[in-house]
Amino acid sequence: MTSVFHLAINVTDLDQARAFYGDLLGCAPGRSTGTWADFDFFGHQLSLHLGTPQPTADSGEVAGRKVPMPHFGAILDLDAWRALADRLQAAGTDWVLEPSVRFQGQPGEQWTMFLRDPFGNALEFKGVRSRAEIFAR
Repeated sequence: MTSVFHLAINVTDLDQARAFYGDLLGCAPGRSTGTWADFDFFGHQLSLHLGTPQPTADSGEVAGRKVPMPHFGAILDLDAWRALADRLQAAGTDWVLEPSVRFQGQPGEQWTMFLRDPFGNALEFKGVRSRAEIFAR
């Protein structure tokens, strides 16, 4: 069995969370109650609970730019990453780091983009041509 990652985070509005994670990101909804909702986050379980989101600080560095820590996200095949980037661009996303390529022509070449959900939770999405690139050095 392939392992499935589970992450639970806080949001302040479940309807707004459903619009962002479900409608915009395309994550299928799972079980929910009046205080939490699960999503299939690119093959992993994301549980959104009503509460105060964890604070972040722009203390990480990617491509010479400060990025929020902590953050989470998904590594997608390049076609899926480009489709998501196009959808987010069309939605007028306020980028932390616009879609771009890193390590071009080197081992571990990847495309990346950083954004925040409506509650301030920081997300990074990476795109790779091959899963072998994920841990390439």
